[in-house]
Amino acid sequence: MAINAREILNDFTNGVGALSGMDSAFMQKFMDLDGSAGGDILSSKTKELIGVAIGIYNRCQYCICVHTSGAYAAGATRQEIMAAAEVAIAFGGGPSVAYSAAVLNAALDEFEHDFD
Repeated sequence: MAINAREILNDFTNGVGALSGMDSAFMQKFMDLDGSAGGDILSSKTKELIGVAIGIYNRCQYCICVHTSGAYAAGATRQEIMAAAEVAIAFGGGPSVAYSAAVLNAALDEFEHDFD
């Protein structure tokens, strides 16, 4: 089965929108927390690369797609995203390789030229 990274990203975005419709105050608090994590010490690019690595380590296809797109949007290169993936693979072993081989490769190819 081929991975459709854009569909995964859209499903996530639409799902967050639906959750916001049910409890906008809670989701706003979560989004504020997510956006402020790392404060001004870490750049947006670094935060997104960490998100890619954590997504791979936790085997979350939504996280991988969201943060791969976000990393590209923040100015990361394919090589930087792959370096973050390598760190996750070093800690996560075979399952992290599997998610990198399937989901990350699809996300890298899908979003690579969205922010040129």
